[in-house]
Amino acid sequence: MGRHIVRAALVGLGLLVAGAASAQQDRAANIDNKPAKQVFGAARDAAPFEARAIGFYSKGCLAGAEALPVNGKTWQAMRLSRNRNWGHPNLVAFLERFSAKVPGISKWPGILVGDMAQPRGGPMLTGHASHQIGLDADIWLTPMPTREFSRDEREKVSATMIVRPDRLDVDSKVWTPSLVAVIKTAAQDAEVERVLVNAAIKKALCRDATGDRSWLQKVRPYWGHDYHMHVRISCPAGSPDCRAQDPVVPGEGCGSELDWWFSDANLHPKPPKEPPKPKPPMLVKELPEACKQVVLAP
Repeated sequence: MGRHIVRAALVGLGLLVAGAASAQQDRAANIDNKPAKQVFGAARDAAPFEARAIGFYSKGCLAGAEALPVNGKTWQAMRLSRNRNWGHPNLVAFLERFSAKVPGISKWPGILVGDMAQPRGGPMLTGHASHQIGLDADIWLTPMPTREFSRDEREKVSATMIVRPDRLDVDSKVWTPSLVAVIKTAAQDAEVERVLVNAAIKKALCRDATGDRSWLQKVRPYWGHDYHMHVRISCPAGSPDCRAQDPVVPGEGCGSELDWWFSDANLHPKPPKEPPKPKPPMLVKELPEACKQVVLAP
C-alpha cells in the first residue's frame, strides 16, 4: 500500500514539474511578439543570475543587476520613481569610484546620478535608445548639494542647462573650471568607453582643456546632453555576449570635425515634406536569445 502511495506522489510531482515547464514554455512563446519596452519596463527587480551584460548598448538586457544606493557620501540618485538606478556591478563601482574623486578635483561635494538602467535592462518605456545592458549612466552637470534631497525634490529639481540658447556655445554664466575637471576625470577612468555631451560642451572643453588633452578623444558630441553627460563603460569580463562599440576615432575631435554640429542644417533643419512614420517598437524576439530567460526569471 505504501509503495502505491509513493508512486502516486512521484507521478503527481512529475506532472506538476511538467506542467510548470509547459507553462514556462507557453509564457516564453507569448512574450516573443510583445514590445520589449513593455515587458522589461514592468520588471521591478533584478534577474537572479550571475551579473552579465547581454547584447549591445541599444539592443540587449542585463542579468544580475545591482542597484546604486539612493544615497552615498559623494552621490545622490535622482528620479527614483523611474526605478532606473540599476546597472552592472562594474557600473555601480565606477560611479562610487568616480564620485569619490569629484570633491578633490572640483568645488563639487559630489554628483547627481540620473538614469542608469532598468532592473533587467532592456528597452525603456520612455526616453533612451541605449542604457539597455547596464553600462550607461547619465550624470547631471549639476553639483550635488551639501544636504540630502527629499524624494519629492529628486522628482522635481531640474538639472542645469549648460548650453547657450543659440546652441553655438556654452552659457558663460554656468560654465566653470569644475565642470571641465569633472568631465575630464570621468573620461580618464580606464573603464570608460565614451562620454557623450552636447557639441557646444565639447567645443568648450576643446577650448579650455590644458595639459594632457588625450582624454578629449573619449568625449564625443551628440544630440541633447546639454544638462548631463552620458558615461558609457566597456564590456566587462564575464559577459561573453556583450557586444563592444567600435573604438573611438583617433584624435581630440576638436577641429573641423565639430563644424557640422554648428551648421544651419543641423541647428535649424527644414521639416520633412512628409512626417516620418513612427518606428515600430523592438520586440522581445529581436533581442538576444538570453534576454528571454532574463525577463522570464522569477
